[in-house]
Amino acid sequence: MAATVPELESATQGFSHFFNDDLEQARNVLNEGTTPFHLLGLGVVTFMQAALGMEDNVLPQATEALAKAEASAKAAHKAAKSLTPYGQFPAGIEWEILHADAVLLHGLTLALSESYMGYLQCMYSLNNSHGKFNKIFKTVFPNGLDAYPTPATSRNASSTNLRSSLAAPSTGRSLFGRWASPSSTSLATPEVSGDSQPQGPLDELVVSGAAFGFGLFNLVFSLLPGSVKRVVGLFGFQSDRQLGLRALAVAAKGKDVHSNFAALVLMTYQGVVLLMSGYQADESHILKQYGAMLDSVESRFPNGSLWLLNRAKLARYTGNAAKAISILQSGLGPERPVRFIQADTMLVFELAWILLAERQYEQSAETFLKLLTLNTWSHATYTFMAAGCYIAMNTPDARQKARALLDTVPSLLDRRKMGGKDLPAEVYIRKKLAFYKRKQVRWSGEEKEADYIDCIRMSPAEEMAIFWNTHQRITKEAAEAHINDLLVFTPRVSLASPYSASLPLPPAGKRDDLDTPDELSVRDLLLGILHRSAGHFGPSRTFLAAATQREVEGKWVLCHAWFELAVLDVLEAQAADSGGEAEIEGPKPNKNGRAAGNAWRGALKSAGDHLEKASSGSANTDLSSRLDSRITMLRDELENKKRMLGISL
Repeated sequence: MAATVPELESATQGFSHFFNDDLEQARNVLNEGTTPFHLLGLGVVTFMQAALGMEDNVLPQATEALAKAEASAKAAHKAAKSLTPYGQFPAGIEWEILHADAVLLHGLTLALSESYMGYLQCMYSLNNSHGKFNKIFKTVFPNGLDAYPTPATSRNASSTNLRSSLAAPSTGRSLFGRWASPSSTSLATPEVSGDSQPQGPLDELVVSGAAFGFGLFNLVFSLLPGSVKRVVGLFGFQSDRQLGLRALAVAAKGKDVHSNFAALVLMTYQGVVLLMSGYQADESHILKQYGAMLDSVESRFPNGSLWLLNRAKLARYTGNAAKAISILQSGLGPERPVRFIQADTMLVFELAWILLAERQYEQSAETFLKLLTLNTWSHATYTFMAAGCYIAMNTPDARQKARALLDTVPSLLDRRKMGGKDLPAEVYIRKKLAFYKRKQVRWSGEEKEADYIDCIRMSPAEEMAIFWNTHQRITKEAAEAHINDLLVFTPRVSLASPYSASLPLPPAGKRDDLDTPDELSVRDLLLGILHRSAGHFGPSRTFLAAATQREVEGKWVLCHAWFELAVLDVLEAQAADSGGEAEIEGPKPNKNGRAAGNAWRGALKSAGDHLEKASSGSANTDLSSRLDSRITMLRDELENKKRMLGISL
C-alpha cells in the first residue's frame, strides 16, 4: 500500500475538525477513508475522549479502535518494503510511525486507571514500541536535534551521548526481552546523511512523528512512579526526559497533526510542572514556550476547548486567577459554536479547583457536582469534594447540604468499577470517612456515629487540595484568609504566626475542634504551605517542621511535609537571590558574590535531603503515585538549577 498525499491530507482535515471541537465532522471525515491515517485518526479521537473525559466506559472503544489502526499500519508497512522510497526517507517509514503511535496510545489507555498494575501493563505495551521509536529517531535525526527549530529557545537536552542513548537494545537488554522476541516489523536503520529537513507533507509527518513518538515515550516513562520504574529498570531500560522534551519541542514547531499533539503534550507537562513541582529553575522559559505554542495552535483552531483550557491555566500560573475563572466560565457558556463534551469536562474540573483555591466555595461545590453529569469517573470524589466545600462555608444550611452529600458517598464508593478496585482518591476517602466516624463515636457514642459531620472541622476539600497543590499559586489575600480560618480551630497553635495576635480568645469549656495527631499535623501542613504562599518563610518552616514531629495514622502527611520543606528551601534561596520581599531567615546574600553560590549550594543540599525523606516514606501512602511524580519533577528542577549555577554536590 503506497502512502499518498491526498490520503494524508484527508485524514489531516479530520484532525483539524477535532482540534476545533467538531467531533461529529471529524468522525465523518475520518470514516470516509480506510487507510491507516484514517483508522489511527478514529482511534486517537476515541482515546482523547476517554483520557480527557476520564470516561472508563470509553476505554474499551479506544482499545478496539487503536487495535484496528495498529493492524492496518503493520500491514501497510509490510507491503511498502518493496516500494521505492517517497522523498528522502526509507520506504514505509510513515507506516512504521503510525504503527508505533497506535501501540503507544494503547499502552497509555492502560495507564489511565492510575493503578500500579495499569502502569505495569502500560510498560509492557510500550516495550513493543520503544525499539521502533529509537530506530526511527536515529534514522530521521542522525546528527541530533540541534539543527531543528522549536517554539521558543529550548534548554539544552541531557548531556547523554545521543548515539549511545538511541542504540537499539539487544534482545537480552530490552524491557521485557527475556520473555518477548523482537517485533517482526522493526524498521531497519539505513544511513541517512545530513539533517533531514521536511520537504513536503509526508516528510513533515515523518519528522514530526519521529520526534513526537520518541519524545512522548521518554517523557511518559520518566514520569512513572518510582516503584514502577525500579521494576522495569531491572531490565536495563532507561529514559532521558530532557532529550524527550527537546524532541517534543521540535515536533511542536511544525504543522503536522503530530505537531499539534506535541504542543498539547508539552503544555500539559509544563502545566503540571508549574502547578505540582513547587519550584521551577527557569519559570520564565517554561512560560515563554508555553505561550508560544498556545498562540500557534489557537490561531489555527480558535474554537478548541483544549487551547481554551490551556489559556486559562496559563492565566492561573501567572497569578491571574480571576482571568482564568473568566476564561473557563466563558468557554462553558451557551455562545460556544461547537461542543466537545469530554474537553468541557476538563474545563469544569479546572474551574472547580480554581474556585476552591479562591475560596468561592459555593460555586466550587456546584461545579464539582456538575461533573456528575459529564463523565463516569469517580462520582464519590466529586461528591466528597462538594461536601467539603459546603463544610468550608460553615453555615447551618451549608452543613446540611454537606451531610446530604456525604450520606451518598458510601454507595458511590461501592459502585462497580473498571478493574474492580477503588481509585487512589477513593481509597483515601474511605479512610477519611472511617476516621470521622471514629471521632464522632468518641465524642457522642456509637448511637451518634451517623452524625459524624458534627465532628468535622477542617474542610476535607481543603485537605484533599494538598494532593493537587491547590494552595501554592494563590494570591496573598486568599492565603491569609485560609490561614485565619485554620488558626481559629482549637487548640490554638502555639507556634508563632503573624496572624495569631488578632485572634479572639476561644470559648471557655469548649471541646477542642482538633483532638488527634493527624488533624493537628494536617493543620500544621496547611499552615506551612499557606504561610509560604503569603511570603512568610520563617513561620512556614516552623509549621512544616512541626508537621513531621507527630506519630500519625496518615503517613502521607509526613511525606508531604518533607516535600514542602524541600520546596521552601529553594524558594527561600530564590527570594534571597533576587532580593524579593518575602520574609527570609538570616541575612540576604549578595546575589553577585560567593555568598549567593554558597546559599544555593546549601539550599539545594537541604532540598535534596528533604526529598530523600519524602521519597523513602512514600511507599503505600495515600495517593502515593501523585507524590512520587511531584518528587521526580522537583528533583529535575533541582538538577536544572545546579546546571545553571555550575554547582555539583
